[in-house]
Amino acid sequence: MTRSKHKYRLTPSAALGFGIIAIYLLVALFAPWLTPHDPLASLGGAWQAPSRAFPMGTDSVGRDMLSRIIFGARLTLGLSLASTVLSFVTGISTGFLAAVSNRWVDGALSRWVDIMLSIPQLIFALIIISVFGSSTAVLITTVGLLDSTKVFRLARSLAKDIAAMEFVEVARLRGEGLWWIMRREILPIASPPLISEFGLRYCFNFLFIAGLSFLGLGVQPPLADWGGMVRSNAGAISFGLAAPFFPALALALMTIAVNLVVDWFLAIHARPSGASAEM
Repeated sequence: MTRSKHKYRLTPSAALGFGIIAIYLLVALFAPWLTPHDPLASLGGAWQAPSRAFPMGTDSVGRDMLSRIIFGARLTLGLSLASTVLSFVTGISTGFLAAVSNRWVDGALSRWVDIMLSIPQLIFALIIISVFGSSTAVLITTVGLLDSTKVFRLARSLAKDIAAMEFVEVARLRGEGLWWIMRREILPIASPPLISEFGLRYCFNFLFIAGLSFLGLGVQPPLADWGGMVRSNAGAISFGLAAPFFPALALALMTIAVNLVVDWFLAIHARPSGASAEM
């Protein structure tokens, strides 16, 4: 068995994580064909128990819980992915730029990030959303730019170490520009830890957006969003009903699945090069 095949062999936990993520993605992509009922239509009484017609029961206004969870996958997963991509594009670009530029650019970007990090992220997000509204564009931009400060610090730290290596200095002496060095010399080496961080930041943004929806400042009704569904059905807890449990379980499973994949990815890149020699 070759080293590369052995190195990337999936562990049972990683296979479980990939499986859950694949199911979630398929549900989000094919939501219109998978929902048994209109997710916006009131079809029964409030908080009906699970039955053949409503496998997960109904919500606070009689809508099918299963249909809303299926459609909620699109918004919950989509908003989190879009904000995380924005966070990484912004954070990596500015972090690498700070690392390879002169000390004035580095100092200005680093101090700006320090100021942003000094403000609690939740409070900052609440202020911005309260002023500009909670449209999907505002949510993605707000969460993405706030989260980019953490990506900036990791990207800058990685790029600083790599930029001190000889091959980067050789590229400078050849007259290569900053963007060429960032893209061709630094990014390939920095990719493994950044990919791992992407999974972790996705989980954070996933739960952060759900938390905003739970507070009433995220996705607005009647659109289906798992965090908002927990909020709108929270009253069922007083009656011992399971309505808020189903969207909360959907959030928990996705978070666990991504963390299982990230742990596997970190493990395979932490192995010493000789640990998987050819057998």
